[in-house]
Amino acid sequence: MIRRFAPFALVAALLFGAAGRDAIDDWIDATEMPPLLSATSAEVRDRDGALLRAYTVEDGLWRLGATPGRVDRRYLDMLIAYEDKRFYRHVGVDPIALARAAWQALLSGNVISGGSTLTMQVARLLEDGSTGRWRGKLRQMRLAMAIERRLSKDDILTLYLTHAPFGGNLEGIRAATLAWFGKEPTRLTPAEAAFLIALPQSPETRRPDRAPLAARAARNRVLTRLTGGTLDPETAKAAIRDAMPNRRRAFPALAPHLADRALADSPDALRHDLTLDATLQASLESLAADTMEKAGDRLSIALMIADHQSGEILASVGSAAYDDTRREGFVDMTRALRSPGSTLKPLVYAMGFDQGLIHPETLINDAPVRFGSYAPQNFDGAFRGELRVAEALRLSLNIPVILITDQIGPARLMSALRKTGGTPRLPTGKPGLAMALGGVGVTMEDLLRLYAMLGNGGKAVPLHWSKTLVSEPVSQVVSHSAAWQIGHILSALTPPPGAPQSGLAYKTGTSYGHRDAWAVGYDGRHVGAVWIGRPDGTPVPGAFGGEVAAPVLFEAFQRLKPALDPLGPPPPETLLLGSADLPEPLRRFQGRNAVFERSPDAPRMTFPPNGARLVGLEGGLTVKVRAGALPYTILANGRPLASDIRRREITLPFDEKGASTVTIIDAKGRADRAEIWVE
Repeated sequence: MIRRFAPFALVAALLFGAAGRDAIDDWIDATEMPPLLSATSAEVRDRDGALLRAYTVEDGLWRLGATPGRVDRRYLDMLIAYEDKRFYRHVGVDPIALARAAWQALLSGNVISGGSTLTMQVARLLEDGSTGRWRGKLRQMRLAMAIERRLSKDDILTLYLTHAPFGGNLEGIRAATLAWFGKEPTRLTPAEAAFLIALPQSPETRRPDRAPLAARAARNRVLTRLTGGTLDPETAKAAIRDAMPNRRRAFPALAPHLADRALADSPDALRHDLTLDATLQASLESLAADTMEKAGDRLSIALMIADHQSGEILASVGSAAYDDTRREGFVDMTRALRSPGSTLKPLVYAMGFDQGLIHPETLINDAPVRFGSYAPQNFDGAFRGELRVAEALRLSLNIPVILITDQIGPARLMSALRKTGGTPRLPTGKPGLAMALGGVGVTMEDLLRLYAMLGNGGKAVPLHWSKTLVSEPVSQVVSHSAAWQIGHILSALTPPPGAPQSGLAYKTGTSYGHRDAWAVGYDGRHVGAVWIGRPDGTPVPGAFGGEVAAPVLFEAFQRLKPALDPLGPPPPETLLLGSADLPEPLRRFQGRNAVFERSPDAPRMTFPPNGARLVGLEGGLTVKVRAGALPYTILANGRPLASDIRRREITLPFDEKGASTVTIIDAKGRADRAEIWVE
């Protein structure tokens, strides 16, 4: 009888089992899934992928994205061997591990080991649920099986590596290794890996900075249990002797201003790849901080280095310290609009070379001049007379550069600045001669573009800080030969005291009222700029670009590389001649209107001066003349007063009252006159 009904019983059992399986499948498929995509920290990385800065997510958590491919393989092997050795074989729940845990608990009356798989731990982390109560455990098992049906094993590992807690506000393996070891998790020692396996089991009671003994004991238990399996005895023994981390490290916070800018430009991107060099950036931030430590509390500093061949910005320091409120460190001074002082002068001279107005060996007169109501003065108030153009640039004299700007035209100077890629701003809206002396607003990025152009043979350089390069139109701003001449002149400048005679082509500048101290320079490959001043624009008495900014610029180049790249030979079209061998129009600067201007040796009446009011001429009219060819003829109101005069000073009978015009004519027919009034 039993044998007769056995087939029916077997079929019934199979049907019941299939129905049960289908019911379980439906139960798992109906699982309400939590969000599998949690916010991870936005990251800013350097040119080689090194982390420059990361941003916290909700509730101030450090949660950095991680995948198995970016984590040390030994750590993963140890994690799976310790936490879930059948991870790659089960479907989210490990019946063997659960049975073992239940049997151990039954025998001892206490929980000896857990039966949770890594997938179940992920389920708990995603829901932030409890593990203690059976309902919570059942929910985790159901969710774990649902997760296994939707995700690959690598995806599940990724969730664990991203969400596992590591103490405080640290979530995920990358946040843990950066905070506890100061490095990415790509290479870990067995001791480090064991510690990172033990910590998530009790992240607050095993923090090594607060409970070092508990942390060490937990790590060593992991090492002991894995000995003879994943770890050989010698490796495990050595790992037990390794030191534990005793403090939590700060996360990288390099280039904070530029990182903020990248995040603002692409707020939805989780990764921002910049052209910066993390090592150089850290070095220059240290240089900026050290420089400001010796300066006044309200002073700030900005510093930039770029490759003028590729256009990549390699370092950008917006202030000495991002969080220094005394110095308004949150203000990015690389983007602030400031007066450039004398740093635009090289562009004026380069344009003068191109327009055939001057040559480096041209003689130019540094003497008092006036353009309407504008009478420029040199910084020291002195005049040096005739000197070579190259020397006028090296001495940063104001009057020669104004004379050249007057011939070029301020509007053309403004146009050239814009062709470099800069965005200069005029305080009055109309370009004037004072532009050449700093009467225009520019940013450090603008100046870097200008000097990058000079270093790049006169061709504009589209500087950029994002590795996602956006092409810009490139134009020839000045000729190759003019750019080479400028570099040749500036590289011969004496370096600051204590700096090496490296041949860096550089120029300093100090804005009106000592508000901005600049130094900008370049070699055959790189260009750099330094600014020192106060963000609020108040004066810094005694601050000169050559004294405070130039030493920092030279130190920055020393930190950039051991030796400078040469500027290169002159292009074939460069005119390399001494002053005496130059074509006649280039020997002495005269300007385009020289043919209409008074010759330097023409006669000049020094007395009476034009517009003079004279009282009482009982003794006659005294006339004094300078220069001109003897003899002179003197006229009064168009009538001859004296002729064949061979002296520079003479008193002549004259008693006409009221307005008169006195004229003197030399032997070559050149004349000068003065309008006078006799009381």
